[in-house]
Amino acid sequence: MTIADVAQKYGLSAETLRYYERVGLVPRVNRKKNGIRDYTDEDCRWVEFSKCMRAAGLPIEVLIEYVALFQQGDETLTARKELLIDQRKKMVEKMEVMKKTLDRLDYKISRYENAVPIQEPDLKKADDAVEEDA
Repeated sequence: MTIADVAQKYGLSAETLRYYERVGLVPRVNRKKNGIRDYTDEDCRWVEFSKCMRAAGLPIEVLIEYVALFQQGDETLTARKELLIDQRKKMVEKMEVMKKTLDRLDYKISRYENAVPIQEPDLKKADDAVEEDA
């Protein structure tokens, strides 16, 4: 697949894909004789993985470390697992904070929903006021 095909498939820009490759989020993509990147299914799996993890908030540095460890082979299995476990813990903590914030927002919204009709029943729409003046 060309970079344009991969960009369209995953909703990323070609610039983002080049950046991912340059910093090591995606292992080096092979090129055709004319120099155009030729993404394999494996390359696409790395793109999808990187996009998913970035969308979840994992830092680029952590993902670069993960890819580097992966490329070193099976002797890094434990280190990769520990890295992912650590990131999962951090994500759970963020989700707990977000849940508390969501609960607070829901509470505030319910206060407005309960207060607005009670405090503004005698207000009239502009059209109603014009009809009374006529």
